[in-house]
Amino acid sequence: MLVLYRCALKDLNTRMEILLDDFNNRQENNPIEHIKHRVKSYEAIAEKLHRRNHPVTAESARANLSDIAGLRCICSYAKDIFFIAEVFKRQPDMKVLNEKNYVTEPKPSGYRSYHLILEVPVYLTDSVHHIPVEIQIRTQAMDFWASLEHKIRYKYKQGMPQHLAEGLRQCAVQIYDLDERMYKIQELIDIAY
Repeated sequence: MLVLYRCALKDLNTRMEILLDDFNNRQENNPIEHIKHRVKSYEAIAEKLHRRNHPVTAESARANLSDIAGLRCICSYAKDIFFIAEVFKRQPDMKVLNEKNYVTEPKPSGYRSYHLILEVPVYLTDSVHHIPVEIQIRTQAMDFWASLEHKIRYKYKQGMPQHLAEGLRQCAVQIYDLDERMYKIQELIDIAY
């Protein structure tokens, strides 16, 4: 089963690399800083199924998890997030299964990112499989916050103390404000030059 997810991720990663080349040829500033991708390990899949009270089987994983394969696109500015999301949504052979805008509607924790679950066709010699792949699109600042927040929350499996959770939420607000300020500076530079 994981072979199909790796194939879907290869396809999506190749499309992303083509976009990178296209952006580099068409415009002065590439909106994509870098991309990351991964397929969940067997252990991570089993843990998530167990935590959600689903059977720990390949069939259950396929039916209940949409993030077995994931690609993260890191952008320069928040406006780039929506542009990249639209580029993916226009791919004629992929279907949007789910979409969540945590950029303008952050989670209560302060988490911001744009999530797309796309159904990616995997063409084999004798069949076609439609595999869900999660794409997370965020700025470098949002990625910095999300990575550290994940590490901190992981240490508090029984629940993070409220004052720490509030501190993280405040940091997320400050990071979003910083993203906006950096974009405004870039706009001023573009106008001047």
